[in-house]
Amino acid sequence: MLNGISESGSDVVGSFISQLQALQNRVKELEAENSKLSSQISKCCCHKTEEMQNGSDVESFKQGVESQRKNAGGYDLKIMTHHSKRYVALKVMYFGQRFYGFASEAQMDPTVESEIFKALEKTRLLVGDKKESQYSRCGRTDKGVSSVGQVIALFLRSNLKETDGNHKISGELIPEAQIEGEIDYVRVLNRVLPSDIRILGWSPVSIDFSARFSCLAREYKYFFWRGNLNLSAMENAGKKFLGEHDFRNFCKMDAANVHNYRRRITQFEISSSNMSFEGGQLCAIKVKGSAFLWHQVRCMVAVLFMIGQGLESVDVIDILLDIEKTPRKPQYAMAPETPLILQSCEFEDVKFICSSDSGQALRIHLENEGRAYLLQSAIFQEAALSCLPLAKDQSLLNDGTIKKVTSHISLLSRPTEPSYEERRGKLNSRR
Repeated sequence: MLNGISESGSDVVGSFISQLQALQNRVKELEAENSKLSSQISKCCCHKTEEMQNGSDVESFKQGVESQRKNAGGYDLKIMTHHSKRYVALKVMYFGQRFYGFASEAQMDPTVESEIFKALEKTRLLVGDKKESQYSRCGRTDKGVSSVGQVIALFLRSNLKETDGNHKISGELIPEAQIEGEIDYVRVLNRVLPSDIRILGWSPVSIDFSARFSCLAREYKYFFWRGNLNLSAMENAGKKFLGEHDFRNFCKMDAANVHNYRRRITQFEISSSNMSFEGGQLCAIKVKGSAFLWHQVRCMVAVLFMIGQGLESVDVIDILLDIEKTPRKPQYAMAPETPLILQSCEFEDVKFICSSDSGQALRIHLENEGRAYLLQSAIFQEAALSCLPLAKDQSLLNDGTIKKVTSHISLLSRPTEPSYEERRGKLNSRR
């Protein structure tokens, strides 16, 4: 029995020694193979270098170097963190019909903001991501709303070696040396943006500038066809908005995030334009204030239209602004979004710059876009002439829509939405 165990142990040891020798031999074979391959690679590199010295495949080599830099140190070709930068405000116009609003947080595409950032990446103007670029925007226009004066601010790549962002800078006060030789941001971005978005100008600003919180005033315009509206009554009613009021009955309430519904309106006027269609006069409501609530302008316009049609009295504005008498908003539909535009955003000591070449290209583009829409309008007009007569129980309303005639229910007799206090109570109970 002991002899059996001894012989078995001897066999195991012999097997281990045999396996070890085999592994050692295999290591030697691999080392020889590695040496052979290294020699072949060295010859290939030498041959490649000779080709490059003769002028061939240089572009491929450059791409390889760029790729190595990116992998080695986080070097991103689209986000130029290694370049000089300056803090810049951009003035933006957009035709909002096809966009799901300006801001991109809603996870709906396309948005104006997402298209702008695609252009910034494509032109390699970005310096860091959105947070690192200290990005801010003046307003969050809703789906379908347009603008000719939106403003955003962020760090962008600069051609200048030194840009001082620690002192307050404006377009009017900047010395020529700080602009000469700078990137023409308007030209560069407009070449890659979609046709319904354009940069109108740029301005250097201080690093403490915020497109949202540095804004002194915002101005909106709402276009409409006059039709049979009583403009005098609408203007008298609109003047009641002037001053500081609680506008909770003229907005979409966001009780979870907004707790102060007082806003100051500094200007209100209704004007006629030189445009007309089929004898109808195009008019515009202009409203200016320091800030606005969610859907505030569209709610204000909706009530003004009711007054203009003679469905509500001018005094209904006073009643809705008095939250002691009317703590709950009556249910009513907002005015359509398409005719609304963010006209301008005002800032202290900021003057936007646009080179003469970029300005000329911009005007040509906008004129061509306008002509294209006029051609579409002519086609719709031809189609309208070909339509059958309206039925007797239908009427063409002032906003251009066709609806069955229905009796109007007074705003003060309608069902109401929950008050701010009721909404807060419901939110607190959920928590």
